This record gives sequence, structure tokens and C-alpha cells, in this order.
Amino acid sequence: MPRPASLVLSLSLLLSFTAISQQQPATSPAAANPAQAAVEKSSKKAPLPVSEIHNPTLWHEPGKIESLDLYAGQGGNDKAPAEPFTFLEEDTDGTNPKFDVRDAMGKKWRVKLGEEARPEVVASRLLWAMGYYVNDDYVLEAAEIPGIKLSRGDDDAKKGHIRQARFSRKPGGQEKIGIWLWGDNPFKGTREFNGLRVMMAVMNNWDLKDENNSVYSDKKSGEQIFLVNDVGATFGTNGLSWTKARSKGNVGSFRESKFITRMGDSDVDFATPKQPNFLIGVANPKRYAMRIDLDWIGNKIPRNDARWMGGMLGRLSHKQLMDAFHAGHFPTDQIDAYVEIVESRIRELTEL
Repeated sequence: MPRPASLVLSLSLLLSFTAISQQQPATSPAAANPAQAAVEKSSKKAPLPVSEIHNPTLWHEPGKIESLDLYAGQGGNDKAPAEPFTFLEEDTDGTNPKFDVRDAMGKKWRVKLGEEARPEVVASRLLWAMGYYVNDDYVLEAAEIPGIKLSRGDDDAKKGHIRQARFSRKPGGQEKIGIWLWGDNPFKGTREFNGLRVMMAVMNNWDLKDENNSVYSDKKSGEQIFLVNDVGATFGTNGLSWTKARSKGNVGSFRESKFITRMGDSDVDFATPKQPNFLIGVANPKRYAMRIDLDWIGNKIPRNDARWMGGMLGRLSHKQLMDAFHAGHFPTDQIDAYVEIVESRIRELTEL
């Protein structure tokens, strides 16, 4: 129970905030009120209440998968970020350096540095090709961003010399309104939801915290779009590792990792996401606690749904898969190995 002093302080703050709010013009925008802006930002990181879910969508028919350009991706070549860039602000959330810029066409981009940049772009290409919603993602090998101010990142980045960065933006007309939960959402039990679970295993996406899921409101269609917004912890290990270098975009770890761990008469278990090692929990209890109960996402998936996703992936050509990894700017000598592993996993799914 809150202490009396805390209640008095809370009431005092509430009354003060109310008084200040009443002094503002009725037409004052929310952005002009720091307190309200903070509340709105916080609400976008919270699960969308069931009462506010209207016309939700997780998947759409991707059309002729065989003809999709997995190098250009959803945004296409003409919507790629264009220099010069103007630095806007840093985002200190998450584990990787992030910041916002505006490009020569006036478009706003979220830039992420670090080991997630390459795998995230490849993962978004594959999800898009399968009919799942993604952001417009690109990797730029190099970019100059004058006037940059970062508290994280290496010395070159802090001087505005950006290397191997992921540029991401929402398609036009979409606004984030909250997050969604793996364990409680409108799509549980559907083929499309189970297919998404399979895709996480195909790519070894082990960082399946609910906060990595987003709900966007689309002004054009009136739909609420549910997507996995952060897919950078892919193409490495099955789970949280001692070193970031092994867990994300590491072809050696990806090759050594398991895929299918159990095949039942009617369902199948995948190795991703893997429960974190107990010793990691000792060293970092918070990271351990966030992932200890996530392994169910890859378990007991109906074989028919897993086979369906294998059939969808099987429509991609060898060249399309190569193009996806080229879009992520992976080293040329690694791309063949990555594609070989992905194609092997696709065969396993189609043979279920």
C-alpha cells in the first residue's frame, strides 16, 4: 500500500498538472506539452488494449512470390534513403546505437548501427515475401551525417562517419499505436500466426520479446497492422549468447544451430527460440528473465501450418534468396553458405 506521504505528493503533482493543462488553449497540440508527449510515447510501448483492437491484420496475400525483387525489397530502389542526411535526434532505447535522420527527399529514417543491421534487412525481405508486414529497410555501407550527436557508437560514428547502417522507416500513412503480445493476440491458432512462428525459427530470430512487436494504424486502409518490428537478432545462434558476435548475423553459428527438434504426428517443435543458459541468468538476471518463457513460440506448431510455410518459402528461387542476402550487404564469401542453410530448412519444412 502506498505511504501517505507518497499519496500526498502524487495528488499534489496531479493537481499541479491539471492546473497547468487548464491554462493551455484547447487547440494546443500535444507535441507542445512535454508531459502529454511523454504519456503518448509511453502508450506506444504498451500492449494495445483489447477494447481498442479494430480491423487487425497480420498477413496479406503476397501475390506472385516468384517475381518479387528481394534485393530492392518492399520499398523498391526508388524509395531508398538518399544523401545528404540531416541529423535529428538520438534514440537511447535498446542495445544498439540508434538515431533519426531526414534524407534529401524529406523522409525520416531510423538508423541502427551494430551487428543487427545486416541480418535485419535480410529478415525483413523474407517476411515481406511471405506476406507479413515489415518496414522499408535498407543497409548503407557508408554515409556522412554532419552535426551528429551520439552518446553511443564508435569514434567514427560520433564524428558522422557511418558504416554498415540499417535505415528503416514505416510506409507512408502508418502510425505506431502500441505493441502486441505473442501469448495474447487476435491471431492465435491461425495458420498465418503459426506461419510467423515458423519464420522466426527459419531465421533463428531468438529475441522474441513482446516489446519487439508493433501495431501500426494505417490511415489509408483503416487497418491495424501487427508486425514483428525488430528482427535483427537473426541468422546466428538459436538463443541469447555470451557474445553478440555469435548470436546475430554469424554464418558459423547459423550453420551449427539446430532447426527442427521434434516431429510429432500432428505438430512439430523448433529449436528457436532457445531458453537462455542459466549461467547467463546469473550474470544478467534481467535479460534472462525476459526470455526464459519464450521457447513455447517455437513448440507444438501444427505440421500442416509448418508445411504451408515451407511451400510458400519454396516458391522463392535461389537467385531471390541470394538477392536478399546481397541486400543485407553480407560478405560475398558468406552468402552462398547462408542460402544453402535456408534452402535446407525449406526442404525440411516441405517434407513434413
